[in-house]
Amino acid sequence: MRKIILFAIGVVILVVAVVGANYIIKSNEKVKPEAKKVVKTVFVEEVKNGTVPIVLPANGNLVAKNRLELYSEVQGVFESSSNDFKPGQRYRKGQTLIRMNSSEYYASVQAARSEFYNLVTSLMPDLRLDYPDAFPVWNTYLANFDMTKSVPELPKMSSEKVNYFITGRGVSSSYFNVKNLEQRLGKYSIRAPFDGIVTEALVTRGTLIRSGQKLGEFIDTSVFELELSVAKKFSDLLKIGESVQLKTIETNKAYTGKVVRVNGRIDQATQTIKVFVEVNGDDLKEGMYLEAQLEADKEENAIRVARKLLVDENKLFILKDSVLGLIEIDPVYFSPENMVVKGVPNGTKILSRPVPGAYAGMLVKVGDEENFTPSKDTSATKAVQE
Repeated sequence: MRKIILFAIGVVILVVAVVGANYIIKSNEKVKPEAKKVVKTVFVEEVKNGTVPIVLPANGNLVAKNRLELYSEVQGVFESSSNDFKPGQRYRKGQTLIRMNSSEYYASVQAARSEFYNLVTSLMPDLRLDYPDAFPVWNTYLANFDMTKSVPELPKMSSEKVNYFITGRGVSSSYFNVKNLEQRLGKYSIRAPFDGIVTEALVTRGTLIRSGQKLGEFIDTSVFELELSVAKKFSDLLKIGESVQLKTIETNKAYTGKVVRVNGRIDQATQTIKVFVEVNGDDLKEGMYLEAQLEADKEENAIRVARKLLVDENKLFILKDSVLGLIEIDPVYFSPENMVVKGVPNGTKILSRPVPGAYAGMLVKVGDEENFTPSKDTSATKAVQE
């Protein structure tokens, strides 16, 4: 009897334990809320096909179009200059950049002029007697002769006999000898051929300058050239006279240049061709780095979209009845940020911003582009137009 009672008590305790355990487990279970279906917001634009220019991005450094490397053809001491011959100094056209002491050479030129004058004077008696028609012309020539100025051009010969007589007496050879000396005398002074600025000065006043020595550099700051490298496949599309949009990287200041030369040789190493763009501006400096947009061609019935919208190399997402779909396209040209494509019908709505996790058949809603404010954690950024 006692065993039966103990057995019954054990059964009751076991039942109570099982029931209690189930109650505790059920009381700890939380009711899971039903998952809400999230509909992502997308931004779209309607396709309007038209003429799209093919723009080639390039960059390079400015170089002065008019550059003068100064070298001396004679020897002498640097004596004077119209301004202080140092880097950054400006000169007007015709001003003296460098004048070397030429007193010794000038004396030899004066001696040659004197000899020439005496030679012509010695011919005058013979001209009066044998060639009276030529005498007045040569007499006037001597009267106007100035020893401090360049030798004037010889008078025209009135006849062949006069020419033979003058030449035979050595007048012509003496004349050209003096002119040669005068030409060399002019090389002791170097003048500015255009308005510009000294960018390099290698001599100072009092320096002994030797023949063939480099003296410095002088450039024209009113016009520059930009050398650009363009892929060879676009070489046939580049035309002289085409406008080119330029801008600086630091300030994004814009300039307009034009293509003035296209090299006829392709660089074998890079397979590019050199294009030279002429540009001017008051604040441009030699060596300044500029980015260029070369308009090489135009594509009809096409659109320009951001490259980050491309799917599987030849598809774009489109929107139809709040559902995303894919359309095959024909990419024509790629740039670092954008691309030119064909094959999208007019009126088609395509995404203007990439959507993370997008897929064909995805249900979406269209957002208001004007009131859109991008947040820090969003990956949808507006396509940058070139």
